[in-house]
Amino acid sequence: MKPITAIATQTEHEVSESTTLDHPLRVILFNDDIHTFDEVIAQVIKAIGCTAQKAEAIAWEVHTRGKAVVYEGDLGECLRVSSVLEEIGLHTQIEP
Repeated sequence: MKPITAIATQTEHEVSESTTLDHPLRVILFNDDIHTFDEVIAQVIKAIGCTAQKAEAIAWEVHTRGKAVVYEGDLGECLRVSSVLEEIGLHTQIEP
C-alpha cells in the first residue's frame, strides 16, 4: 500500500507543476474612483518595471473596461506584483 501512496503523491505534484507552467497566473487591476492616472501609472511602473507608455495603456484599459491584466507569471511573482500595486490601496486579484 505504501508505494502506491507515494506514486499517487508524486503524480499529483507533477500535474500541479505542469498546470502552473501551462497556465500562468494573472494579476488583475481593478478601476476605482480614488486614484489618479498618474498614481496608477507610477505604481504599475514600480510593480512590473515597464515603460511609462505601457503603464499608461494599462491605466487606460483599467479606466475604460473596469479592469486589466497587469502581469502574467508564477505565483511568487504575481504575489509580489499584487503587493506593490496594493501599497497605495489599488484593488487587485490573482486569477488563473
